[in-house]
Amino acid sequence: MGRTLEDKKAIVAELKQQLSEAQLAFVIDYKGLSVAEITDLRRRLRPKGATCTVTKNTLMRIAVDGDETWQPMTELASQSSAFLLVKDDIGGAIKAYQDFQKATKKTELRGGVMEGRVLSAEDVKAIGDLPSKEQLIAQIAGAINGVATKLAVGINEVPGSLARAIKAVSEKDDQQAA
Repeated sequence: MGRTLEDKKAIVAELKQQLSEAQLAFVIDYKGLSVAEITDLRRRLRPKGATCTVTKNTLMRIAVDGDETWQPMTELASQSSAFLLVKDDIGGAIKAYQDFQKATKKTELRGGVMEGRVLSAEDVKAIGDLPSKEQLIAQIAGAINGVATKLAVGINEVPGSLARAIKAVSEKDDQQAA
């Protein structure tokens, strides 16, 4: 028995809700994956703030219809599509998918959509290669700490240099007096 119209409307409403919270969506071809493998992918994505949704392409097209941010996804929705919707850790979610893909070698990344633009598979992979937010914060903190340390050493050195200069002048005056 097929889905009723009410079921389809509920699915479309849920898809719209998930898309409204997402920063990035990427589409994979999931042909050949078992239920256990899809469950494994979902388990890997969950800690990264991402979900894997398998739905009919028609329902996804209806969900993105009229939404300029996600409309380009219709270009990627063909054949057996799974939609990975990322809310939080974009790089982490892409890396989690790439790890899954290396393990199973059954999926293919078609591309993604971010801020109303279609991203090729290479673009999505490039985003995944960027350092995480935490890594960037650590790098900035390290750079600031390095500058502060050099400044503190420089400021600390001024009185010592001044003292050595005064001592040298004093010794010079003592030698001239003698």
